[in-house]
Amino acid sequence: MSRHPFKLVVSVLWLTFYSFVGFAQEVEEPGDTPVEWSKPYPPFRIAGNLYYVGTQDLACYLITTPKGNILINTGLASSVGQLKTNIEALGFKFKSLKILLTTQAHYDHMGAMAAVQKITGAKFMVDQGDREVAEDGGRSDYAIGADKSTYRPVKVDRVLHNGDKITLGGTELVMLHHPGHTKGSCSFQFIVKDKKRTYKVLIANMPTIVTDKKFSELRSYPQIAADYAYTIKSMKSLSFDIWLASHASQFKLQAKHKPGAPYNPEAFMDHRGYNDSLKKLEEQFLKK
Repeated sequence: MSRHPFKLVVSVLWLTFYSFVGFAQEVEEPGDTPVEWSKPYPPFRIAGNLYYVGTQDLACYLITTPKGNILINTGLASSVGQLKTNIEALGFKFKSLKILLTTQAHYDHMGAMAAVQKITGAKFMVDQGDREVAEDGGRSDYAIGADKSTYRPVKVDRVLHNGDKITLGGTELVMLHHPGHTKGSCSFQFIVKDKKRTYKVLIANMPTIVTDKKFSELRSYPQIAADYAYTIKSMKSLSFDIWLASHASQFKLQAKHKPGAPYNPEAFMDHRGYNDSLKKLEEQFLKK
């Protein structure tokens, strides 16, 4: 045992603090992001207890329940204030968030996750394939990973696998493993209802290709081609009434909903749009 325990404790604390600060300083979100990624967008009710609380293009979804609320995606690091404003504008408390989810562990969907987790105390759950990249803030991402994290690392409270259920206050989400875009990209399916009917909702992480390299060159992700093929096949077989995505532009939010427009779930019942989008992505994959 050390003859100077107090000095030892001080040294350990200082090294811990220094390491934390040094790591925190290495977080660097890309600055060349499209303006619509951070441009505010009025929140609105999509269907039942499902709401849109994201920016003009980075889709974030709030699912409310009697036992607290669920947030899917957070947008960029600067989006914390917008998320809080949007959620409270709908009449809900920001600190009522109990569960945090993401459709993919990239900075444009995870940028504010650590901050939201710290403020609300909500539990963060992520697909197993994205656990490592979420915990290192994007460093280990096969396509855009670097020496610096692109977002603040997030503590993972629960690791999810294909078909796992997330339940809260009578609402049940099923996570669907849809890898390719990231190793743990995923979609969510669940039921919402209003006074007229029930709706089967799909929040789909569309399998866009993010790398310019040949698949064969990606030594850190040798199964990428097989994962994309699996995801496309899986997504073709899904049934739903309403479909949404990680980016508003992917499901043409601006054409389906104008700010201030009345409640209209039917606007998002667009099977043709989903099929056309998936077909184009399959063509891009086959070409790649």
